[in-house]
Amino acid sequence: MGKVYVDISMSLDGYITGKDDSMQQPLGISGEALQNWMFQGSFASEYNAFFTMSEINRCVFDKPIGSLGAMMVGRRTFDIVNGWNGSHPIAGIPIVVVTHEPPNEYAEKDTTFHFVSGIHQAIDTARLIAGDKEISIGSASIAQQCLAEKLVDELHLHIAPVLLGDGKKLFARNNQQTPLKLIKAIDGELVTHLYYQIIS
Repeated sequence: MGKVYVDISMSLDGYITGKDDSMQQPLGISGEALQNWMFQGSFASEYNAFFTMSEINRCVFDKPIGSLGAMMVGRRTFDIVNGWNGSHPIAGIPIVVVTHEPPNEYAEKDTTFHFVSGIHQAIDTARLIAGDKEISIGSASIAQQCLAEKLVDELHLHIAPVLLGDGKKLFARNNQQTPLKLIKAIDGELVTHLYYQIIS
């Protein structure tokens, strides 16, 4: 069984978007600074040449994809990016969307979507899809719920050198102590990659 991990870019003060995120501005006001590391470099991702990074950042970006069996996001993330128009930038990885109200219509091209009504069902569905591969979580609300239920094995955090001051916080709902062990830290261009194991 593969591990479950949160994988997300965030500001040093803990925001994963700037304020007022929307379909027109998915990362909110000034939120593009969180993902600059994926677009400022001369090395294209093996999985999508849309992403051009430094050599170190490309290694960080590409390495886990071969072991990834499914992704999990919340309905708001799905809506803000308009379901990636049916094709997530990493083609072929199924996405489990946690929602009590599945959309009536949505595009499904290079990406298969599974809509489920709770995080436990989402984890079960993702595990069934992923088999022995790993599962990544890419939404703050889903990460918070899974952390509260002790369903997460690791945190993969990509810290941008910026203080946003407002927006959506990754750990807004975390009201319990969660011991962590630092696995590794990588100093990239425009980002610091931190990997933590959650100590149960």
